[in-house]
Amino acid sequence: MDVHETINDILVNLFNEIWKLEEDAIITEEFKDITNNDMHIIEAIGLSGKNTMSAVAKKMGITAGSLTTAVNGLVNKKYAVRLRSSQDRRVVFVQLTEKGIRAYEHHREYHRQMTEAVINKLDENEIPVLVKTLNGLSDFFRGYKGESDS
Repeated sequence: MDVHETINDILVNLFNEIWKLEEDAIITEEFKDITNNDMHIIEAIGLSGKNTMSAVAKKMGITAGSLTTAVNGLVNKKYAVRLRSSQDRRVVFVQLTEKGIRAYEHHREYHRQMTEAVINKLDENEIPVLVKTLNGLSDFFRGYKGESDS
């Protein structure tokens, strides 16, 4: 296998493994009523309490309609609530409930552990190389989606 095939194989398998392992790790007994995708929507909603539905949809790279469907499920399961702006009734904020905050923190802890596991395998000279490599990969994906570095 040449270097391009090797890197491609590693990236494809890594993305698939991360998605599956993350799902297994974060969908615990307490959070068995949501999906990995729901958990990422909870992450995008965040803790600020100031995210609008349109801002979350943009952050997720999905349509407002798709987000509405997903948030309906999270609201029904008591992970999130919607609040209309008092200044402009057309603006809808989405906030996490206590249950949603617990899910957010649980997901964040998984990501912290994953990141620590990688960093702990590297010496301090290797970390900047990894960061540069991952930034290059991130730039590729942003460029592929047509995003710009604004």
